[in-house]
Amino acid sequence: MRHLEQHRTHRIGWLRAAVLGANDGIISTASLVVGVAAASATRESVLVAGVAGLVAGAMSMATGEYVSVSSQADTEAADLAREQAELINDADAEHQELTTIYVERGVEPDLAAQVAEQLMARDALGTHAREELGISETMSANPIQAVLASAATFTVGAALPLLVILVAPATYLSWTVSITSLLFLAALGGLAAYVGGSSVLKAAARVTFWGVLAMALSAVVGNFFNVTPQG
Repeated sequence: MRHLEQHRTHRIGWLRAAVLGANDGIISTASLVVGVAAASATRESVLVAGVAGLVAGAMSMATGEYVSVSSQADTEAADLAREQAELINDADAEHQELTTIYVERGVEPDLAAQVAEQLMARDALGTHAREELGISETMSANPIQAVLASAATFTVGAALPLLVILVAPATYLSWTVSITSLLFLAALGGLAAYVGGSSVLKAAARVTFWGVLAMALSAVVGNFFNVTPQG
């Protein structure tokens, strides 16, 4: 009988990286642009700073995601290898360990032993990885997927404030970039929540708050180093 319920945990891996990338792209680039614009820089200088931030940020995201997720994947692989060795060397102890896990979750001891035996007969390593180590196909680390998702979405997110720079009036550049970027962030937060099946309003408000804080601090720094363009 097919399992007809629709769940969204299978999206956690790529969704986390994608949301992180796009969110960071918008916030970091918009904050950089607002800070430079607040220092009375020219539109060209602001645009150059934004493009440099996009390139540097995308590479930083890709590198950071690959290193961190690869470390997680290495740890998972080491744990699985250790578990496989334990299953080979002392299968009875591993069966007892799995039985104990089920008993602690509320299953009767005899039934827990039967369940452990049947599951181990089908896929001993997979069962122990899931029940003992908390590693499943849905939650396992995938470095390449994380790199591609975060770098690509960072680039898309960072490109949005840059497009605004090209069309916004120079006099109101900081305000225009700030307001539109906050709208982008709210939309991103809401979309991510919708895809993940959580509260759209809560997610939008959360990401918008941090966006306001980041851009406000950048504007303060920019005003502190205010420069007058030479004519």
